[in-house]
Amino acid sequence: MTPKTGKDRPQTSVRAAEIVREYGPFAGADHVHGITHDGRSVWAATGAKLVAFDPESGEPTRTLDHACHAGTAFDGTYLYQIVEARIDKIDPTTGDVVASIPAPGHGSDSGLAWAEGSLWAGQYRDRKIHQIDPETGAIKRTIESNRFVTGVTWVDGELWHGTWEGDESDIRRINPDSGAVLERLEMPRGTGVSGLESDGADLFYCGGGASGKVRAVRRPKPATS
Repeated sequence: MTPKTGKDRPQTSVRAAEIVREYGPFAGADHVHGITHDGRSVWAATGAKLVAFDPESGEPTRTLDHACHAGTAFDGTYLYQIVEARIDKIDPTTGDVVASIPAPGHGSDSGLAWAEGSLWAGQYRDRKIHQIDPETGAIKRTIESNRFVTGVTWVDGELWHGTWEGDESDIRRINPDSGAVLERLEMPRGTGVSGLESDGADLFYCGGGASGKVRAVRRPKPATS
């Protein structure tokens, strides 16, 4: 086989995802749609409630009554939650919505992340990730994927997103400029990834869709050259 050269895409590193812990299902919640991490707690969007839990004990610590149909993000102060065709900016202390912007997919949005002063919204069936202005919802740029996009997260300058098609899911690192797949962590067959967030260190938290679970997956150490 001829090696890839020039502008050809680099070879993708593929390995099995290392699931190190499972959380949930949580009382009154049979789905997990979005995931974020506020530096201390993990937040799970469960449809009608945002549930925060302690990743050490696994015990819920807070619940906000708020519709949460897809991705969730945290900017260091506020939560952002996709609700149908909009994104709500939520004060996590009070649960109040302080602002709302249109979601780029107009109701077909999936994951949500915060990085570099922008929101990053996944488009599930469109296989895209949009960088959007958190004040207006305007799309700044779009990254193409070759799989259905679920959760989205940035960590240490790396862009990762979840995929879920049929019984197959993975977590993949992509080139944020070209969309080329650089690394894939394959989940066990039948184990979906609905939401995705990094803890900023060595774990990803993955929503488990209709399982009602959240799974912690080991983030690979960056390769050294």
